[in-house]
Amino acid sequence: MEYLLIFVCFGLYVFLANFYSYTILKTKLLRSQKWDLNICCGKTDGGGVNADIFKHLEVHNFVYIKDIYNLPFENNQFDSVLCSHTMEHIDDPELFFTELSRVGKEVTIVIPPLYDIVAVLNFLEHKWIFLSFKKKHNTLPTHIQLPFSRMIQKFLGQRLRA
Repeated sequence: MEYLLIFVCFGLYVFLANFYSYTILKTKLLRSQKWDLNICCGKTDGGGVNADIFKHLEVHNFVYIKDIYNLPFENNQFDSVLCSHTMEHIDDPELFFTELSRVGKEVTIVIPPLYDIVAVLNFLEHKWIFLSFKKKHNTLPTHIQLPFSRMIQKFLGQRLRA
């Protein structure tokens, strides 16, 4: 009986941590200001230019990006850049962060914090674990490769959200 209680409590924690991280904090951050560039925007509108490698829905002021490591923008073109829940997916976070810093004066990245264990250990989509309990960063946090993720993604194919 006590194992069942532990399992239920852990399951509730996992659900609440993920909901808090992805729904409440992410929405609050997105709405906290107008973002001049919302890179890898997905389905969100940051209020300025919204750019991504795939257009999910009708997003206002959308720019299609062919290569995230060579963005089609001028140096310091944007005062504020938001990159939300992208760094954990890509092959080279350092190179991408360097490119974001080139086009934006202030770069904010949003990552899954360590307390959101479901997101951190998402082997089907993520490649990196960022060693931080914070969600919002202005520099690239220390990160390590997510164990087995590349092998699993190569075998199953990386799952993308549409």
